[in-house]
Amino acid sequence: MFLGNIDHFLKLTMMKGSWIVGTLALALSISCAMAQKSLKPIPKPKGYVCYRTTAPVTIDGKLDEKDWANAEWTDAFIDIEGSEKPTPRFKTRAKMLWDDKYLYVSAELEEPHLWGKLTKDESIIYYDNDFEIFIDPNSDTHLYHEFEINVLGTKWDLMLDKPYREGGLHVNGWDMKGLKSAVSVDGTINDPSDTDKGWSVEVALPLASLSETQFGRALPRHGTQWRINFSRVEWKHEIKKGKYVKKRRENGKRIREDNWVWSPQYLINMHYPERWGFLQFSDKKVGGRKEPFKYDQDEIVRLWMYEVYYAQRSFRHKKGRYAKTFQELGVTDFTLDGKTLESPWMDASERFFEATVTSPFSGRVCHIRFDGKSWFDSRRKRKRKGA
Repeated sequence: MFLGNIDHFLKLTMMKGSWIVGTLALALSISCAMAQKSLKPIPKPKGYVCYRTTAPVTIDGKLDEKDWANAEWTDAFIDIEGSEKPTPRFKTRAKMLWDDKYLYVSAELEEPHLWGKLTKDESIIYYDNDFEIFIDPNSDTHLYHEFEINVLGTKWDLMLDKPYREGGLHVNGWDMKGLKSAVSVDGTINDPSDTDKGWSVEVALPLASLSETQFGRALPRHGTQWRINFSRVEWKHEIKKGKYVKKRRENGKRIREDNWVWSPQYLINMHYPERWGFLQFSDKKVGGRKEPFKYDQDEIVRLWMYEVYYAQRSFRHKKGRYAKTFQELGVTDFTLDGKTLESPWMDASERFFEATVTSPFSGRVCHIRFDGKSWFDSRRKRKRKGA
């Protein structure tokens, strides 16, 4: 089932950040890019190599197994808009492992004041301080997954058919069968009289559930890369009558939450899956010989194509239709990382568009369409009318 219209409206308007602010920021960057007759994708998202476990993992939130000790931490989380924003007040970092059945995620969150109110699973957990996981197994930005948990262990798992910017809906009735999660606290919850140290999270995400929406996609194997990101929502608080409450401004409006992430989104919106980091599965055992993260150059091409998608959305907002050619869109420079994108092609109508380019790195053709879905095929495409 879907959440009711009121909750859906709240999600659309809040979305752990301002959709309006994000859209305006994108429009400004797109206008600048079009004026320069070139498109520049965001910096490369972060990457993480995930190794196999050597023994069963007990999901208790404590992270005391040898495998967790041998797994590498991610970089400390930064502001969702990037490193130019203020450094988060409290440190957050994560680790990952996997076996034949699960992707394991753990996180360590510094927190001097442990508090939470939501106790019913499937609530909108980010109304409390929380930790969140976002996963898109095939990088196309459609049919992706989200998991949220607070310090009380209350959780919310859901699937989204597509991003909210495209009118996407979250399927609240979808469940990750076999999901396991737990938290462990170093301090006391909802007790303002003391100072706490923090909390840790441990989650086992069933690979079969994460893969079932990918229409024929097999379970991950050595070298497989998925898109993933983590977010921490942190509300400023004050203490009234011995209880934690969210802080408000003098005009009574609640102060907005902080959003801290592993790989920056460059806008206040987690629901831009094309900007998430990369998870690379390795068959090597954790604690053994390491291997480097290998960035797929075709993903740079995909990021460039999302700049085309943003520009088309801006064009349609102004003109009431999509641009029919790259030239009409204002794109004349097809240089990317010193290479030239080959065979650019575009077709469009008032309500729909599709664009393709051939990757100079692999020869594969990258597609993107009006609803933001992207994919690659192996055919080289001849230059056609519409470039």
